[in-house]
Amino acid sequence: MAAQTLHRLMLAGEAGFYLLLGLVLIGRCGWVWQQALGLALILMVAGRAFIIGVTFAFARAHAAPPPVPLRIGFARGLAMFLRELAAFFLLFTVVMPFERFFMAADRIGRTEDGRLPLLLVHGYQCNRGFWFELRSRLARAGWQAATISLNPVFNDIDGYVEQLARRIDEVCEAAGTERLILVGHSMGGLVSRAYLRRHGKGKVAKLVTLGSPHHGSRLAVLGLGENGRQMVPGSAWLAALNAPAAAPLPETVSIYSCQDNYVMPQDSSLLDGAKVVPLAGIGHIEMAFSPEIARRLLDELSVM
Repeated sequence: MAAQTLHRLMLAGEAGFYLLLGLVLIGRCGWVWQQALGLALILMVAGRAFIIGVTFAFARAHAAPPPVPLRIGFARGLAMFLRELAAFFLLFTVVMPFERFFMAADRIGRTEDGRLPLLLVHGYQCNRGFWFELRSRLARAGWQAATISLNPVFNDIDGYVEQLARRIDEVCEAAGTERLILVGHSMGGLVSRAYLRRHGKGKVAKLVTLGSPHHGSRLAVLGLGENGRQMVPGSAWLAALNAPAAAPLPETVSIYSCQDNYVMPQDSSLLDGAKVVPLAGIGHIEMAFSPEIARRLLDELSVM
């Protein structure tokens, strides 16, 4: 099943529940439709707030102590929660279920400035709609950025490798280059490394990961599918990926948040052989919209 289909089915089920509840409240309890609609909106926001709240509870329980300069207080933590909730609502309720309405086709052509094209690789339960905002920021900065939707949504991570390999070939051919730069968010960083383990780094000049659980995440115990199980810390799949010399790395940068609410402990994003860029007070899904993430990514892309 594609992520877009999954999100649409979940929205349809939620809408059906609200409709049934509204009919009961209006028909049997004497409510007016405005009251029923208001309750539906409250339940919609509350349900998403509960999901994000669970991720923050896990993050607190399994937190890696951040360096003193990167610690945040209650006010910044609350602001981070609200931004993460807004990003979750926008991406999973609006953009990704209907990504074809929000994401134009990738436009990759031959460049004259020598810049390599980018290929953006999304994470768990997402599709190319995750890059709705960040792809636009990259384009405004002069970068050509292609995307991919990995299917099915609950696949073995290694099962995504050949999809990624074909897309890499397509992007390189369209750009007239032999190599490109991979940018992976969350599980997308692991898919990129799985590609490198199988195909080597010949076509990848640089890898930048954003909040990728290179050593797994405690939250993955709640995940569905083989890919969810593979991201549990200590899994056999992660052990093989992180074995010495298992995946030859090109120049690699790991950008992560010391308060990440999906990757915990947060220092799971540390990767041997990679440049590590820790940030403070940025949510995992919020990375799709964060100006700070965009700025740091552009900084790293400018260094080749």
